[in-house]
Amino acid sequence: MSTCTAITTDQAPAAIGPYSQAVRAGNLLFCSGQIALDPVSGEVVGPGDVSEQTRQVLSNLDAVLLEGGCGWHSVVKTTIYLKDLSDFQTVNEIYGQRFGADPPARAMVEVSRLPKDVLVEIDAIAVLALED
Repeated sequence: MSTCTAITTDQAPAAIGPYSQAVRAGNLLFCSGQIALDPVSGEVVGPGDVSEQTRQVLSNLDAVLLEGGCGWHSVVKTTIYLKDLSDFQTVNEIYGQRFGADPPARAMVEVSRLPKDVLVEIDAIAVLALED
């Protein structure tokens, strides 16, 4: 039976509720949704600017992935939550720069509201390298 380990880093915003930044379960890493919060100040980055917010979200996810022992190459599934689906192209372009030719599976949905009234939130699932 595998055990679960909470992952925490000060390089990403602290959880704003009763959840972990990520949880390692066996060789899987489940990253909670990240929003555009500055990890130091806790303030929303780029209010009203989906490009700046998307970059911050990806930076926050990067920190969580690294603390969990993997990187973007390990991500197998993401979900992107958008306040306005008309931002699809902008977010898609910035997101695509992180993954290159072999991106993970993904869902993108429009939602009525996100925490702190941000414009985008992204979560991820990654597979950690199996140890011999």
